[in-house]
Amino acid sequence: MTNAFELHQGRLPLLVSMPHPGTQLTPEIASGLTTRARRLEDTDWHIPLLYQPIRELGASVLSANYSRYVVDLNRPADDKPLYSTATTGLFPDTFFDGEPLFEAGKAPDDAIKAAILHTVWQPYHQALAQELARLRDTFGYAILWDAHSIKSVVPRLFDGKLPDLNFGTADGASCAPELSTALLACSEAFPHYTKVLNGRFKGGYITRHYGAPQQNIHAIQLEVAQCCYMDETSFAFSEEKSEAFRQLLTSLINTALDWGKQRLSR
Repeated sequence: MTNAFELHQGRLPLLVSMPHPGTQLTPEIASGLTTRARRLEDTDWHIPLLYQPIRELGASVLSANYSRYVVDLNRPADDKPLYSTATTGLFPDTFFDGEPLFEAGKAPDDAIKAAILHTVWQPYHQALAQELARLRDTFGYAILWDAHSIKSVVPRLFDGKLPDLNFGTADGASCAPELSTALLACSEAFPHYTKVLNGRFKGGYITRHYGAPQQNIHAIQLEVAQCCYMDETSFAFSEEKSEAFRQLLTSLINTALDWGKQRLSR
């Protein structure tokens, strides 16, 4: 069986969590998917590649290997809904547009789901918690950056075209407000990209569960519109688009790290 995740331990008080770039499937899930679903179109495509410069800066990076069609690592183990609007659950059975992922009668049963929870979901979250604890113990604080991307137009999930940058802080509960303010100010230097804070995407389970400012763990989710760095039809990575976007991304990450240093020195 494929490892549930890849973990690179860095030298900065920053962990970049990537729960949705994986494309591996378990045999039970693969055998039940529709022809369309085998394209894995709802993947957070190329997120590890997009964030490669951030890893090279010294960030820790935790990246999932399995597809969100196997299990959604950004949902709680009890599958309690995170949004009152349309969404997908711990074990997705539809595309983002609402169409079925599985052939009739071939969705995973409870035994298969329990095994996946044990072998895929739990190891990822155990690694995430341990790495956050290591960083906080080492530096006195930790920043958790939950990295996501999505098609810029998904009518079932949101109206119109999604802003390019969708910052989520659980309505301010997952990080110090000064940090989100600094990130928004940083993005003003890149007016080509639109942005919103706690709009349609306020942060999923990872942001909400692990963000604990009172314990010196500050979590931010960034949902990026995929048109910023790739072709949304072919899923091909765009070097030209990504070069410009990486400048913004690097500036955002450095802003977060600078904020952390200043806070620690007070």
